[in-house]
Amino acid sequence: MRQLFPDVFSILTNCNSADSAFDSLLLRCKLLPMLLRDEQTKSMTIAGLNLIGQALTIYDRDLRLVLCNAPFQNMFDLPDRFVSPGATFRDTITHLAQSGEYGRVDNVDVFVKERIDQARAFIPHYMERTRANGRTISVEGSPLPEGGWVTVYTDISATKAQEALLRARSDALSDQVLSHAEQLAQSNRELAAMITALEETKRQLTASEARARLTTEMLPAHVAHVDPRGHYTYSNQRLSTVIPGRSSDILGQPIRAVLGSAIYDKITGALTSAYGGVPAIQEFTDEASARRIRSAFTPDRMGGVYILTMDVTEETQTRAALQQTSKRALAAQITSGLAHDFSNLLTIILGLQSRLERLPDMPGDAAALIEGTLAAARRGGTLLSSIAQINGSRSLRPTATDLSAMMQDLVTLAEPTLPASMSLTLHMPLLDTTLETVLLDRGMLQDGLLNLILNARDAMGTSGNITLCVRRVHDIWIEFEVSDTGSGFSETALTQALDPFFTTKGAEGSGLGLPMVYDMTKLAGGDLHLGNTTQGAKVTLRLPYRACVPATTGLALLVEDRDDLRALMRDMLMALGHSVIEAASADEATALLADLPDIALILSDIQLEGDNTGIDLARRLGRDSPPLILMTSLPPESPLFLEAQSLAPVLRKPFTVDDISALITPIQDSAE
Repeated sequence: MRQLFPDVFSILTNCNSADSAFDSLLLRCKLLPMLLRDEQTKSMTIAGLNLIGQALTIYDRDLRLVLCNAPFQNMFDLPDRFVSPGATFRDTITHLAQSGEYGRVDNVDVFVKERIDQARAFIPHYMERTRANGRTISVEGSPLPEGGWVTVYTDISATKAQEALLRARSDALSDQVLSHAEQLAQSNRELAAMITALEETKRQLTASEARARLTTEMLPAHVAHVDPRGHYTYSNQRLSTVIPGRSSDILGQPIRAVLGSAIYDKITGALTSAYGGVPAIQEFTDEASARRIRSAFTPDRMGGVYILTMDVTEETQTRAALQQTSKRALAAQITSGLAHDFSNLLTIILGLQSRLERLPDMPGDAAALIEGTLAAARRGGTLLSSIAQINGSRSLRPTATDLSAMMQDLVTLAEPTLPASMSLTLHMPLLDTTLETVLLDRGMLQDGLLNLILNARDAMGTSGNITLCVRRVHDIWIEFEVSDTGSGFSETALTQALDPFFTTKGAEGSGLGLPMVYDMTKLAGGDLHLGNTTQGAKVTLRLPYRACVPATTGLALLVEDRDDLRALMRDMLMALGHSVIEAASADEATALLADLPDIALILSDIQLEGDNTGIDLARRLGRDSPPLILMTSLPPESPLFLEAQSLAPVLRKPFTVDDISALITPIQDSAE
């Protein structure tokens, strides 16, 4: 026993007074649940408790006896049934009252009820009472965290006798000193009971704080608190995962030094508002990582501020795509009727001018006028086609695209349109060759970049240099920058060039080129910025970085809730060299992924049976999970469709084997 419980044994062998350290040890009861785990330990523990001179009982939350020692039975001369586990507190108190332990009791039932009510209050207490046999005992009780009571009974008759002896010899000691000594002794005992209760409260608060900290550490966000001076007093160690490059060990440091001046200047207004007692939310872009960050500032009552910071890059990309889709739908609704009527008018004009052209005996200058009218009408028709393109129903068709090869093809396509004294330079710095194959709508991107190159050509006249720079910005964006050595954008163009029908080309321009590129970019969840350099104009186009599905064969997991579609898609996957296992819900798919580590590809519908969707399945996958392709028949403007695009490649139903293959890195490219 000494080897198993050295601290306990030391206390047991040295306790012989009411003020011993054993009181505090028992009342805390931190060791008891551990000590009762098996029969051997239990018997050893009871043997140790029987060695002490104090009586001890433990009752559970239902006031049934869990444990007591031999001194308890001996002190109150109790039959065995009252010291056996499971004996009720009510029966024991009733027996003691009836046996005269408490002296004369007029109404036993009322007396017992009062004692039970006191016990069920579970409030720490200390009391001293004189028994019917004339001996004095102290009763010290403390509640347990799980409910129930631990109580220690100490015979303090000797201590009381000493106090009486001292009082009897008051001729040698002053009454004041005696009274003070008695009060001090009782106060010490009460203080010991209070300390025990406070220590238990401290333990519970510490456990609660640990649970709260663990919860905040699991959040995918940075949770922090700054004091009125702007210094961090709490942080959940997640800052570096939200804003890369920042330290997570920031306690005691000023917020300006931790975030840096650039970010601090962006949040100053919201932080100041929170210090003034008004909650605020601020979104900003971390230029170093190109991530979109949202911070919420909540004031506290002590003058500080709680800060919740999240990475909302994917949410921002999805929101931008949804907003652009809504704008296009509204523009299409407004212009469709006008375009229809205008098209009819142009048809009439073209018909009448054609008839005039065929009339005999026309004046000599009539032919030129008729041809000019026809040319203007045809240009109006071209303009209507452009309006239809920018407002028409269009969805992204991303495919696995070799970015380097696509840029070379674009240069080959654009160079013949440039004057002899004008050059086009392609620059792709630090582009990881293993990540050159990405998911892009090749046709839309190529059209957009070609439009930007031709705009740069028109702005420079007959000579100059156009530079196309392609770079990957962290794991967030693919950036395309088209710059020239022309005169640059005017102040008016910088603010209005993305507005439909604004042009600086006079009659030669439609004013729809840049707006169409902007529309395409926003539809993909990206962004477009105009600016000037020291040498000319610059247009920066950013598209979300989407890694394509690597080429693979092996076991594929097909998640589809319709039997007929599952059979069709199973054949498609088998045609690509996969063996197939099937599931009808996200929960079933999750279970299969846990049991089958050899799954190499997941093809899942967005809408599935049960409460969870394919998007929920995508969010459950970890970094080491197999590649995922989502499929749906939802329209491109659906919020679920847009959210799915931020998580994985999305196939529109119906699709073919070639459509699936278009999302996968070609095997020969991977081998290279």
